[in-house]
Amino acid sequence: MTAPGPTAEKVTAQQPPWPDPDRLDKIRHALGERPPLIPPEETGELARRLAAVQRGEAVVLQGGDCAELFADATPPVVRRKLGQLRELSAAIRTGLGLPVVTMGRIAGQYAKPRSAPYEWLADGTRLPVYRGDAVNGAAADPDARIPDPDRLLTAYDRAADVLSTMRNEQTAHDPAERIFASHELLLLPYESPLIRPADGGRYASSLHFGWIGERTRDPQGPHIRLAASIRNPVGVKAGPSATPADLVELARLLNPGRRPGRLTFIVRMGADRIDWLLPPLVEAVAETGIPVVWLSDPLHGNTIRSGSGHKTRSLRAILDEAAAFHRILRDRGQWPGGLHLEMTPEPVTECVARAADAGTAAFPRFRSPCDPRLNPEQAAETVHAFTSMLRAG
Repeated sequence: MTAPGPTAEKVTAQQPPWPDPDRLDKIRHALGERPPLIPPEETGELARRLAAVQRGEAVVLQGGDCAELFADATPPVVRRKLGQLRELSAAIRTGLGLPVVTMGRIAGQYAKPRSAPYEWLADGTRLPVYRGDAVNGAAADPDARIPDPDRLLTAYDRAADVLSTMRNEQTAHDPAERIFASHELLLLPYESPLIRPADGGRYASSLHFGWIGERTRDPQGPHIRLAASIRNPVGVKAGPSATPADLVELARLLNPGRRPGRLTFIVRMGADRIDWLLPPLVEAVAETGIPVVWLSDPLHGNTIRSGSGHKTRSLRAILDEAAAFHRILRDRGQWPGGLHLEMTPEPVTECVARAADAGTAAFPRFRSPCDPRLNPEQAAETVHAFTSMLRAG
């Protein structure tokens, strides 16, 4: 096989340039014949818990890998991820005396939107970008980067493996401490065939909670149409380009019935922009009366390049954005509902303490196939700081 040509740049709505449409159709049909991964009653349970967050009676912790790897769908790896989520959730619960709604970026976070269709290697080679294990391989090889629709079936199988481990683990824990599975609703040929009927409507059986990314939240686009068609609780990332009119329209499209717990806005502005960008968004949504949950994603708006060329993030900027998010929501009578973090239980060196450190940082344990994640100590510091803000507030 040969790598895709220039047509690969014509990517619509972050959908990969699949080279074999007939094979893709067969895979879609095969997914449509497979059993649901998630039962509808569990998505309803999550919506009820998120409604408590919207009322200011609970807090969300959502976290996990930037991009899951198929190779990590093993019980030991999954148990470490679940252990980190439980430990951090317990710290919030103890610190605030409130229930915690825990969601992992897990059991399906196998695809990533990308800002450009190609990347350049140090030797000048141009390669199609890695779009997640559900699409292509991370190896710096032209053949590995060709989108392969058979990977969608593997994504389903690996998600099933992870969910099996999650359910086995849950038997040893209080049902109130369930960890829900979430991922970005990105790959339409994967998500659409897994939509199933439930309660007189439809739900996405691939996950409990799905979010729409900053790059795919066009109100008239296919991702918002998909999210509007399902009963699952859903989220939308709100980045620097979001306007008050955008969020008002999205709130009306995605929560016309004004159901508490149905819609979450996940804020990812950047520490240097949030103070002037977020207030009008919060005020405009509040004026509609449509109930929403507000979460802070303090990582995505604070990505920088290191001197060595690695993507990295400053922990100082992450803490500053979370603090600004808390203050802005509180000042407008809204509940700062929680955190959405890219993190790992592994001892990685992917995020720096301060932006000034990025110039000389060596990153001896940079293991993410895509964006940098918080290591256990950095994740714990972020959660502790946010919990302290909520307690003081």
